[in-house]
Amino acid sequence: MNIAYPNDHSSASIKRLLDGADSDVLFLGDPGVNIEPGPRMFDRMTQVIRDAGAGWVYADAVGHPRIDYQRGSIRDGFDFGPVIAVSVDAARESGIDSTWKWGGLYDLRLRISEKHPVVRIPEPMYSASTADARPTGQKQFDYVDPRNRDYQIEMERIATAHLKRIGAWLQSQFENVPTAAEKFPVKASVVIPVRNRERTILDAVRSALVQTADFDFNVIVVDNHSTDRTSEILRAINDSRVKHIIPERRDLVIGGCWNEAIYSTHCGQYAVQLDSDDLYLNDAVLRRIVAELGAGPYAMVIGSYTMVDFSLKEIPPGLIDHREWTRDNGRNNALRINGLGAPRAFNTSVLRRIGFPNVSYGEDYAVALRISRDYEIGRIYESVYLCRRWEGNSDSALPLEVANRYDQYKDWLRTIEIQARTRR
Repeated sequence: MNIAYPNDHSSASIKRLLDGADSDVLFLGDPGVNIEPGPRMFDRMTQVIRDAGAGWVYADAVGHPRIDYQRGSIRDGFDFGPVIAVSVDAARESGIDSTWKWGGLYDLRLRISEKHPVVRIPEPMYSASTADARPTGQKQFDYVDPRNRDYQIEMERIATAHLKRIGAWLQSQFENVPTAAEKFPVKASVVIPVRNRERTILDAVRSALVQTADFDFNVIVVDNHSTDRTSEILRAINDSRVKHIIPERRDLVIGGCWNEAIYSTHCGQYAVQLDSDDLYLNDAVLRRIVAELGAGPYAMVIGSYTMVDFSLKEIPPGLIDHREWTRDNGRNNALRINGLGAPRAFNTSVLRRIGFPNVSYGEDYAVALRISRDYEIGRIYESVYLCRRWEGNSDSALPLEVANRYDQYKDWLRTIEIQARTRR
């Protein structure tokens, strides 16, 4: 057995390798990575393909465990590692669309997964150099970099075709946002979950308090038992609009803190996100977001943001506007990508019916997927938000174990959502 190294992932290159295969298993390698196969890598991966009836097999590397493939693992950035084994018969049976410039391998994987298992071997099969040594906090924005736009459009087309084939694609038909039955103390609440952000929390709160609006609003800060000066700073703010909540429970993370805010008696008709280390762009942001929520009316509105450093200087890739979201296909493409943008704002009545999962990563994605299944999500494509990237970010440089856990969770969210959509 040998590893074939395709020049690219175009349909033409992948088809050429499959047509020339002289065995029932084809090994594909990443030409940018130095792969050192273990003593039985080829035999073991071939054995698993045959024993499991798999169409696609991948494995852990030495020092680099991976995660299991699920039905919801449809993102094009899933980490299979630099070497995979493909059943030639399964690949030929699945068919290859010959039109893809970048997504031939992605299309093949999705087609294979519709009829055959995609199997991970939780054993270190090889050693490999690191293909991309950037911190996770940099890698996660590749898919919204404007320079990758054509690539992303092609990936969206491939994922959409997959969702249609498995019956999980949704048309652009939406339920009406229900009229609120409850009464609210204010029109809008800015919600800020926080723990140990003494360097940034005052900036965040002030950027909310200076908002100019012709409606009443408040700022709900859910202080999750901070151990630095965060609580002291919040107590010193002399403004009745600031509602400083310290939860009774000590097992809450970000999602649980959001629930503390939205189910409280302080919460307004609309709940608008502001992270504790970020800022609104100017004093008109809250007014702009609330107007958009009411104009739909929408169950949720997502804005756009500008990446900045700690001193608020713009950094690459700059504006993140998620223009891949379209009214016709946004809620389908949401199953392919890892996030939908910020800031996020919600109709509180709808949000209270769903609630946030008590997790510290992906809680917003879970809610957005669930809302998108039934309701239209409005978009604001100009920047309204400054997203600080600094060493204090919770996702700036994740250990592999944590990154794997986060990716596994988001794939699980997609799996549940795909199952729900196919049952409609």
